[in-house]
Amino acid sequence: MLSVSAGVVGLLAFATPSVQLATPRFANSSNKLFGPLRFKPDGTFQLSIFEDLHFGENAWDSWGPQQDINSVKVLNKILDDEAGVNLVVLNGDLITGENAYKENATAYIDQIVGPIVARDLTWASTYGNHDSDYNISREDILKREQRWPNARTRQMVFEQNSGVSNYYLPVYGSDCKTKCGTGCTPSLLLWFFDSRGGFLYQQKDASGNRVGQPDWVDQSVVDWFVAKNTELTQKYKRVIPSLGFVHIPTNASLALQEKGVDAERQPGINDDYLLAQQAQGWCEDGSNTSGCKYGGQDIPFMQAITSTPGLMAVFSGHDHGDTWCYKWDALLPGMSVKGNGINLCFGQHSGYGGYGNWIRGARQVVVKEADLNNWIVDTYIRLESGDAVGAVTLNSTYGKDLYPVTPDDMTYCPTCNYSIVTPMPGTKKQRRLR
Repeated sequence: MLSVSAGVVGLLAFATPSVQLATPRFANSSNKLFGPLRFKPDGTFQLSIFEDLHFGENAWDSWGPQQDINSVKVLNKILDDEAGVNLVVLNGDLITGENAYKENATAYIDQIVGPIVARDLTWASTYGNHDSDYNISREDILKREQRWPNARTRQMVFEQNSGVSNYYLPVYGSDCKTKCGTGCTPSLLLWFFDSRGGFLYQQKDASGNRVGQPDWVDQSVVDWFVAKNTELTQKYKRVIPSLGFVHIPTNASLALQEKGVDAERQPGINDDYLLAQQAQGWCEDGSNTSGCKYGGQDIPFMQAITSTPGLMAVFSGHDHGDTWCYKWDALLPGMSVKGNGINLCFGQHSGYGGYGNWIRGARQVVVKEADLNNWIVDTYIRLESGDAVGAVTLNSTYGKDLYPVTPDDMTYCPTCNYSIVTPMPGTKKQRRLR
């Protein structure tokens, strides 16, 4: 094993992003340069959701940096094709944390956001299970993001087990003329939740093993969400339509998948069967050492999202081979929480890192001010090929309407030579999680 001084530090050149990084113009997390989010003059607001980018995978092998270069191309291509985007969402697993070195683990953030910054766009992140590991912390990722004035990622819950990327962003109407949104009622709320997972930063147990981090939205976050939403409803004297973002899907998505995904009514890829949900691998008592399959710790979060008026959809990633949307409007077998009609959606695996070769892309979400009174959202997936697939309207009849079947296409890293795969220098073996 290589020593830290002679090995890890000496190997940082291999672990450093291999393309030229953007440089923050100045450190400012208040977004004074960009101002609050608002609908465009035509009454639309568009989000582009990138997920599971997995930068920094096997940075010491030639194919690792090549994956990142090709992921940057995906970001550039889709943002060129979707010129009307108002906000980019990075919905978890930005970095393959188990392959990271402490000394430069968060440097990949600059590479990820380069295409966003180049277009004077802003972004908001959630963090995924791969964004926490022995050598990388969510807190440090947030600090790296907030070096950029384009970053809207925040932390609003500060309990020990809450995670980091829990916050909301208001989106004001096109008729709001004040610079900071003062005096205007938000037309839309965007909620971001941290489903945690992975491993705790710089912690090992008595046997020298990394310490696992629970992989569900914590009760402290659920309490904050319920209280804050109630506060905003009372403040503005109305229910404000909203959307949610969380990396790991809830157990409801698994129950819906087991019920059956119809290729014409819930168009999308359904290759990750059975999907991996929150609290997977944990026991009811909160331990993860007994071979438990699912502990049910996401029930409070499911109760919260199904009892929140105006929450139209929640978007997840994590399961690279699933890209469908499903209206959860019933009590499903094995579930104790009944759906209220909320739509649960997956995006598209966006990066060349991580498992699977499904064609890369990003889910687009288009909200129209004129449709908000009827709780309607349009969404589709823009692929790296330039094609748009899976276009649906999340309305009262979604799940009954028929749509074209989404093709199950694959793409392969054109510049990656996978014939050589070596262990992480400085470790006994390479580690990789789902």
